[in-house]
Amino acid sequence: MAENDRKSQTVDYVTARDRGQPDAWTLEAGQRGTQQLVEVAQVAAPPEIAKSLRLRPADRVVVRRRLILMDGNVIELADSFYPLAVAHGTALAEKRKIKGGAPTLLAELGYQPSHVSEDLEFRAADDFERAALSLPAGASVLTLLRATSTEDGSPYEVQLMVMKAPRRLHYEIEVV
Repeated sequence: MAENDRKSQTVDYVTARDRGQPDAWTLEAGQRGTQQLVEVAQVAAPPEIAKSLRLRPADRVVVRRRLILMDGNVIELADSFYPLAVAHGTALAEKRKIKGGAPTLLAELGYQPSHVSEDLEFRAADDFERAALSLPAGASVLTLLRATSTEDGSPYEVQLMVMKAPRRLHYEIEVV
Protein backbone atom coordinates (compact mmCIF):
# COMPACT_ATOMS: atom_id res chain seq x y z
CA MET A 1 0.00 0.00 0.00
CA ALA A 2 1.47 3.36 -0.95
CA GLU A 3 1.80 6.02 1.74
CA ASN A 4 -0.62 8.34 -0.06
CA ASP A 5 -3.14 5.48 -0.41
CA ARG A 6 -2.94 4.80 3.37
CA LYS A 7 -3.32 8.53 4.09
CA SER A 8 -6.31 8.81 1.75
CA GLN A 9 -7.97 5.73 3.25
CA THR A 10 -7.44 7.00 6.79
CA VAL A 11 -8.93 10.39 5.91
CA ASP A 12 -11.98 8.65 4.39
CA TYR A 13 -12.52 6.75 7.64
CA VAL A 14 -12.42 9.80 9.94
CA THR A 15 -14.37 12.38 7.93
CA ALA A 16 -18.11 12.96 7.72
CA ARG A 17 -20.08 11.54 4.82
CA ASP A 18 -22.50 13.53 2.69
CA ARG A 19 -26.14 13.22 3.73
CA GLY A 20 -27.49 9.85 2.64
CA GLN A 21 -24.05 8.35 1.97
CA PRO A 22 -23.03 5.12 3.72
CA ASP A 23 -20.07 4.96 6.09
CA ALA A 24 -16.60 4.52 4.56
CA TRP A 25 -16.35 0.76 5.26
CA THR A 26 -19.73 0.03 3.65
CA LEU A 27 -18.78 2.09 0.63
CA GLU A 28 -15.39 0.38 0.29
CA ALA A 29 -16.58 -3.20 0.91
CA GLY A 30 -19.77 -2.99 -1.13
CA GLN A 31 -22.06 -6.02 -1.04
CA ARG A 32 -19.32 -8.29 0.32
CA GLY A 33 -18.76 -6.46 3.61
CA THR A 34 -20.88 -5.84 6.67
CA GLN A 35 -20.50 -4.68 10.24
CA GLN A 36 -22.17 -6.16 13.27
CA LEU A 37 -22.53 -3.99 16.36
CA VAL A 38 -22.08 -6.35 19.31
CA GLU A 39 -21.84 -4.00 22.30
CA VAL A 40 -22.15 -0.39 23.36
CA ALA A 41 -21.18 0.22 26.97
CA GLN A 42 -19.53 2.51 29.47
CA VAL A 43 -16.26 0.94 30.62
CA ALA A 44 -13.11 1.94 32.45
CA ALA A 45 -10.67 3.15 29.82
CA PRO A 46 -7.95 0.55 29.16
CA PRO A 47 -4.50 2.11 29.83
CA GLU A 48 -3.54 2.52 26.17
CA ILE A 49 -6.90 4.08 25.33
CA ALA A 50 -6.82 6.38 28.38
CA LYS A 51 -3.37 7.60 27.36
CA SER A 52 -4.50 8.30 23.79
CA LEU A 53 -7.60 10.17 25.01
CA ARG A 54 -5.54 11.96 27.71
CA LEU A 55 -7.66 10.46 30.48
CA ARG A 56 -6.83 8.65 33.71
CA PRO A 57 -7.03 4.84 33.39
CA ALA A 58 -9.96 4.72 35.83
CA ASP A 59 -11.96 7.25 33.78
CA ARG A 60 -15.01 5.85 32.04
CA VAL A 61 -15.48 5.94 28.29
CA VAL A 62 -18.12 4.76 25.85
CA VAL A 63 -17.00 1.82 23.73
CA ARG A 64 -18.71 0.65 20.55
CA ARG A 65 -17.57 -2.91 19.70
CA ARG A 66 -18.09 -4.20 16.18
CA LEU A 67 -17.32 -7.27 14.15
CA ILE A 68 -16.20 -6.49 10.61
CA LEU A 69 -17.19 -9.20 8.14
CA MET A 70 -16.25 -9.92 4.55
CA ASP A 71 -18.28 -12.54 2.70
CA GLY A 72 -19.80 -13.55 6.07
CA ASN A 73 -16.43 -14.17 7.75
CA VAL A 74 -15.13 -12.06 10.64
CA ILE A 75 -11.95 -10.37 9.47
CA GLU A 76 -11.59 -7.65 12.08
CA LEU A 77 -12.57 -6.71 15.62
CA ALA A 78 -13.14 -2.95 15.80
CA ASP A 79 -13.61 -1.06 19.06
CA SER A 80 -14.19 2.70 19.08
CA PHE A 81 -13.73 4.61 22.35
CA TYR A 82 -15.13 8.06 23.21
CA PRO A 83 -14.77 10.23 26.31
CA LEU A 84 -18.09 10.54 28.18
CA ALA A 85 -18.00 14.29 27.52
CA VAL A 86 -18.23 13.50 23.79
CA ALA A 87 -20.57 10.49 23.74
CA HIS A 88 -22.96 10.85 26.67
CA GLY A 89 -26.51 11.59 25.52
CA THR A 90 -25.72 10.96 21.84
CA ALA A 91 -26.26 8.07 19.44
CA LEU A 92 -22.65 7.05 20.15
CA ALA A 93 -23.85 5.77 23.53
CA GLU A 94 -26.80 3.82 22.05
CA LYS A 95 -26.70 0.27 20.71
CA ARG A 96 -27.73 1.08 17.17
CA LYS A 97 -26.06 1.83 13.88
CA ILE A 98 -25.34 5.46 13.13
CA LYS A 99 -26.46 6.67 9.72
CA GLY A 100 -23.36 7.73 7.78
CA GLY A 101 -21.10 6.34 10.52
CA ALA A 102 -19.67 7.86 13.68
CA PRO A 103 -17.56 10.49 11.83
CA THR A 104 -20.74 12.01 10.40
CA LEU A 105 -22.38 12.24 13.83
CA LEU A 106 -19.17 13.56 15.39
CA ALA A 107 -19.01 16.31 12.75
CA GLU A 108 -22.62 17.23 13.52
CA LEU A 109 -21.58 17.48 17.19
CA GLY A 110 -18.75 19.87 16.25
CA TYR A 111 -15.83 17.43 16.24
CA GLN A 112 -13.82 17.97 13.07
CA PRO A 113 -10.73 15.80 12.52
CA SER A 114 -7.52 17.74 12.22
CA HIS A 115 -4.87 15.24 13.29
CA VAL A 116 -4.82 11.44 13.13
CA SER A 117 -2.19 9.26 14.74
CA GLU A 118 -1.93 5.57 13.83
CA ASP A 119 0.17 2.84 15.41
CA LEU A 120 0.47 -0.61 13.83
CA GLU A 121 1.54 -3.63 15.84
CA PHE A 122 2.09 -7.23 14.78
CA ARG A 123 1.71 -9.65 17.71
CA ALA A 124 0.48 -13.06 18.77
CA ALA A 125 -3.31 -13.38 18.95
CA ASP A 126 -4.80 -13.95 22.38
CA ASP A 127 -7.39 -16.67 23.05
CA PHE A 128 -10.37 -14.34 22.52
CA GLU A 129 -8.97 -13.01 19.23
CA ARG A 130 -8.16 -16.50 17.93
CA ALA A 131 -11.74 -17.63 18.63
CA ALA A 132 -13.41 -14.49 17.25
CA LEU A 133 -11.29 -14.42 14.09
CA SER A 134 -11.25 -18.23 13.61
CA LEU A 135 -7.45 -18.35 13.79
CA PRO A 136 -5.33 -21.42 14.47
CA ALA A 137 -3.13 -21.76 17.55
CA GLY A 138 0.02 -19.67 17.23
CA ALA A 139 -1.54 -17.22 14.77
CA SER A 140 -0.70 -13.54 14.77
CA VAL A 141 -2.82 -10.43 14.43
CA LEU A 142 -2.20 -6.92 13.19
CA THR A 143 -3.52 -4.14 15.40
CA LEU A 144 -4.18 -0.57 14.35
CA LEU A 145 -4.61 2.04 17.08
CA ARG A 146 -6.01 5.26 15.59
CA ALA A 147 -6.46 8.46 17.62
CA THR A 148 -8.35 11.38 16.09
CA SER A 149 -8.02 14.93 17.44
CA THR A 150 -9.49 18.36 16.78
CA GLU A 151 -7.49 21.34 15.55
CA ASP A 152 -6.66 22.34 19.14
CA GLY A 153 -5.22 18.84 19.72
CA SER A 154 -8.10 17.48 21.80
CA PRO A 155 -8.54 13.74 21.15
CA TYR A 156 -12.18 12.69 20.80
CA GLU A 157 -12.08 9.19 19.34
CA VAL A 158 -9.69 6.26 19.61
CA GLN A 159 -10.19 3.12 17.58
CA LEU A 160 -8.52 -0.21 18.21
CA MET A 161 -8.78 -2.60 15.29
CA VAL A 162 -7.55 -6.19 15.51
CA MET A 163 -7.21 -7.89 12.12
CA LYS A 164 -6.17 -11.21 10.73
CA ALA A 165 -2.50 -10.58 10.09
CA PRO A 166 -1.35 -10.33 6.52
CA ARG A 167 1.69 -12.35 5.58
CA ARG A 168 3.38 -9.17 4.40
CA LEU A 169 2.89 -5.40 4.55
CA HIS A 170 4.17 -3.29 1.69
CA TYR A 171 4.64 0.46 1.80
CA GLU A 172 6.01 2.80 -0.81
CA ILE A 173 7.18 6.33 -0.10
CA GLU A 174 7.58 8.94 -2.78
CA VAL A 175 10.74 10.96 -2.18
CA VAL A 176 10.16 14.45 -3.48
